[in-house]
Amino acid sequence: MDDQVVLALREFAARIDAYDALPGPAVAEVRVGSETVVLRAPVVHALAEALRSYQDPRDRGTCDHCGGPRLDDNFVCADCGQPSGVFGQLLRERAARFETPDALPGA
Repeated sequence: MDDQVVLALREFAARIDAYDALPGPAVAEVRVGSETVVLRAPVVHALAEALRSYQDPRDRGTCDHCGGPRLDDNFVCADCGQPSGVFGQLLRERAARFETPDALPGA
């Protein structure tokens, strides 16, 4: 796993460094396990921006009820169990209008 992180950091740094004709001094070092990746200022800025703009594909927003960040594929909150968003509103409206059906004849 560490090797994948080191390789990804080195590849990222190489892609950013390719745009600078005159390489500047290293301004940061990232240590992963026993490996060290040296980063120049443009790479540090690009990495920080990439980390800030990353959005996890599992992120579906926050729950309308408790504010928790863990909505499942059906937009039901894993923290409070309530459905969220328009889907949740439709479920609550339907549940509020629900009437128990009459018993079947002869039952």
